[in-house]
Order: sequence, then C-alpha cells, then structure tokens
Amino acid sequence: MVQIRQAGPRIGVEVSGVDLRTLDAAGFASIYQAWLDYNVLVVTGQDLTIQEFLEYSRRFGTVLPHPSKSTRHPDLPEITVLGTGKFNADGTLNQAIYRRGAEGWHTDGAYDDVPFKATQLYALAIPDTGGDTLFASGYAAYDAMPQRLKQRLDGVLGAFTYGGRSQSQALLNPEDRDRTPAMHPVIRTHSETGRQSLYFDPGKILSIQGAEEAESDALIEELTALMIQPEGEYRHKWHVGDVVIWDNRCSYHKAAGDYPPEQDRIHWRTSIKARA
Repeated sequence: MVQIRQAGPRIGVEVSGVDLRTLDAAGFASIYQAWLDYNVLVVTGQDLTIQEFLEYSRRFGTVLPHPSKSTRHPDLPEITVLGTGKFNADGTLNQAIYRRGAEGWHTDGAYDDVPFKATQLYALAIPDTGGDTLFASGYAAYDAMPQRLKQRLDGVLGAFTYGGRSQSQALLNPEDRDRTPAMHPVIRTHSETGRQSLYFDPGKILSIQGAEEAESDALIEELTALMIQPEGEYRHKWHVGDVVIWDNRCSYHKAAGDYPPEQDRIHWRTSIKARA
C-alpha cells in the first residue's frame, strides 16, 4: 500500500510501498504533486537497474549529462557516478571527490543559463555512520527576508559561475572552465507552484547586478545568513535503495561529508532540466 508521509515541517516527503518500475501515470502524478509541495521527495525500498533509474528520472523532465565529465558513467553519460575513485594512485584521499557536495549549501546548475530543474540520486552503497544529505527550503528563506531586502532585490539578477568567487573548478575539464556567468533572478517565482523563493548559491554567485562591489558583497553575506531557516530544514539518512529527488528551483542542499573514507558511499545521479 502506498504511503506518503511528511518528513519535515516545511520540506521533505517520504513515499513507501511503491515500485517505481511499475508506477502508473496516476500514481506518478500524486507523488509529483507531493514533490512540488515539499521540495524533496524520498522513495524508499527500490531495486532499480541503471536503465530503470534513468527512465524514471526522465518522467520529471529532460535528463542531461552533468558538466563534470570525469564522473560520468562510461556507457550512460546522463548518469553521474558519485563516490567512486576517491583514492589517488598513491593511496591518499582525493578530497574533491570524497567531499563532493559538502563544500557548503548550494543549488545545482545555477551556472547554466537554464539551471537544473531537479537532481535525483539512487543509493547503491551507504556507510555504517555519517553520509547524510541536508536540505533546506528556498521558500522559507524568502519568507525570512526582511521587507527592505525583498524590495531591494525584487527583479534583480545575480551572476553565477561554476566556481563562484572562489573560482574552484577542479572537477571541470579545462575546456569547460571560464564560462560566461549565467544571470538569474535572486527572488525567483516558481514556474509550477507560483510561489516565491530565494534563488541563491553562495559558492556560485559572483555578484548582484547593478550593485557596487561593496554592496554586492554585503548583500551576498546577508543572503548567506538568511538562506537556512530551522523550520525549513530536512536531513536525510540514507538507506540502500532510496531514490531522492530535490527541486533546485526552490531548495538548497549539501552532503554532510563526515563518513568513514574507507567505507563506500555510492550513488547514481541524474541532472534534470524542464522540457522545452
């Protein structure tokens, strides 16, 4: 029997008792709406082949290869494999792979002119301790913004790149670096729900359009402090077979980055854009 349970006060919903391989259109519509309502959708207890995971991901939109080419699946470039190859040839830990996603709160794809609508993970191997993923609501962040800040940023664009102000681009091939910044509204109206959220990524934003450097930096710092609201958080403890999708249009996430490095934490990932 399908069960849908709210997981956090304002973000996160868990679905159990469903087989994604045989999910019909009506069943998908119900969990899709739950995803829109709560930003992050967790489906537990799945046993999917890589092709089945890819096909399910395509129900949410167009699946495209992630710009980090080195971690794409060799046969299915639309799939990123997370958590493998984390040790260098000399046995030292490759921090860029081990701590991938744990560098700070972020949203996926802000560096693209058309950002990712969603990101989806399927858990293949989970460590005994640690390795959680944390999520936060962009709606809650917007609600927490003082009115003067909402007015200041209404209709204002931010400039975003893969490495942001730190210019950290280690996971990109050289030919994919130094792209022209993408411009996106800092206050974003969700295309499906009509709700407003703070669209923000402190690790990818370069500047606030139309602001002098000092004001831009001050606004970025203020938004960074506002983006995570306690009532808008959800922490997911992984189990093998979990499928988790989050809405990049209205949420942020980060990996805890705290699991024993000698243990495996492996996921398949798909990056999903809205259909044209």
